Amino acid sequence: MKQPIYLGVNVDHVANVRQSRGSTYPDPVHAALQAELAGADSITMGLRDDRQHIQDHDIERFAASAQTKLNMQIALSESMRKFALRVKPKNVSLVPENRDEMKAEGGLNVASNRSSMSDYIDSFQEAGIQTALFIEPEEAQVEAAARVGAPVVELNTGRFAAATNAIERSDALARIMSSSDYAFSLGLIVNAGHGLHYDNVQSIAEIETIHELSVGHSLISRALYWGLPTAVSKMKRLMVEARHR
Repeated sequence: MKQPIYLGVNVDHVANVRQSRGSTYPDPVHAALQAELAGADSITMGLRDDRQHIQDHDIERFAASAQTKLNMQIALSESMRKFALRVKPKNVSLVPENRDEMKAEGGLNVASNRSSMSDYIDSFQEAGIQTALFIEPEEAQVEAAARVGAPVVELNTGRFAAATNAIERSDALARIMSSSDYAFSLGLIVNAGHGLHYDNVQSIAEIETIHELSVGHSLISRALYWGLPTAVSKMKRLMVEARHR
């Protein structure tokens, strides 16, 4: 029997619209609750040091009312660690926010930052918070993630999503598949995301070792035309159909 595939909805772009006018609407927490009702399995909120979109009170309000689980996306800073330990989301995803922490393609360079990442992961694990590392689909990064004790990796699908021809797309998809299978063989939970949309998500959802997909920009964009509940339910249906082909 094939394993289920889960959808994580990133509502940062709802907050982007709000912050562009410095208003109180649209409310990303309201959007998150709508997404849950429409079938989202988790909600991602990215809290940046510069507070570009999501604000502290968004995280706090949703953490208090979530019906699924909150995935808090943060960078490797001490202030972010303290905030996460206070709020205690179900999941924390560590992502790069400065060039020293990332690979050229955009994922965390775990292999070069093993000691700091081990410290973060240990502190979150002790608090009962599951930690994911956003990495490039490379064997070296997967292995480094396992060595620092991360229970979850999120593979960057950006290169696949940005491919401009069939050869590039096939190569990027092969990298994701092999990295996912390798991570799964090491006992890691494998998630994936970045740049996924309604026309490419099924290729990733078919990979049976992937547990959850994170979708944000394309889903929120489509919600402008369809409404958020319809956008979420259609994305989830595409993913489930692909998994059970």
